[in-house]
Amino acid sequence: MSTDPAPHDHATAEQHLVLALSCPDRPGIVHAVAGVVAESGGNITESQQFGDPDSGLFFMRVQVQTATPRPELHGAMERLAADFAMDWTLDEVGRPVRTLIMVSKEGHCLGDLLYRQRNGRLPIEVVGVVANHTDLAPIAEFYGVPFHHVPVTRDTKADAEARLLELVRENDVELVVLARYMQILSDDLCRALSGRIVNIHHSFLPSFKGARPYAQAHDRGVKLIGATAHYVTADLDEGPIIEQDVERVDHGDDVAELVAMGQDVERQVLARAVRWHAEHRVLVDGHRTVVFA
Repeated sequence: MSTDPAPHDHATAEQHLVLALSCPDRPGIVHAVAGVVAESGGNITESQQFGDPDSGLFFMRVQVQTATPRPELHGAMERLAADFAMDWTLDEVGRPVRTLIMVSKEGHCLGDLLYRQRNGRLPIEVVGVVANHTDLAPIAEFYGVPFHHVPVTRDTKADAEARLLELVRENDVELVVLARYMQILSDDLCRALSGRIVNIHHSFLPSFKGARPYAQAHDRGVKLIGATAHYVTADLDEGPIIEQDVERVDHGDDVAELVAMGQDVERQVLARAVRWHAEHRVLVDGHRTVVFA
């Protein structure tokens, strides 16, 4: 009789986990983390770290293969985190992050995110699309994603945001993406979703904030246009920046051409930011970020 484990026996199955952490910098952090991994019988498959001399914080991202049950490793990390005053997460590598996308009328970013998700290029599970207009309902329908029309006026803004938070709770949403959602969120909502709401701004921040940035850029005769993906805070367009990119332009390009080129940049920048966030590669460092891309 064979003593080999049954094919579907997961008791000793290896897991691939990702640990991301930040804490006050001091000697021994890497040694301590590696010790916890070694004691679990784990193997480090990827490791990145950074000590910020300005903030005095240390940042680390580690991928680990281990047969130790995740709750046991979690418990060991809890004890270590208490000693080092760590903020940390432990997750499965590649687990799709439950995501809600918010839009208004422009669909280039929405379509791109849904396409990348369907093709396995983004580790997210889009559980719904929220829009203050109905223009993009057909895109959500095409990809089989629930569409929620939540109109917003000055008088209904509080109710609309309450509905959004209700959808976040009902769907266990971990990440909210503003994919050209053209409404300013309240301070209360920004705080409620702090660290898990990403916006794409159609400009190379901190330049040309607010409305019509491409028209502003054209008026100034810029030679580069760009896009910025950042975490949303109560300060408009000033949250920690995750990713940026640019496209060269010249005096012959009109506003419409700038918009078309800018939309291509927006798609790429937002997709990278969403992927890095979902892979736990982005750690907040005050008003900045550390990105282990």
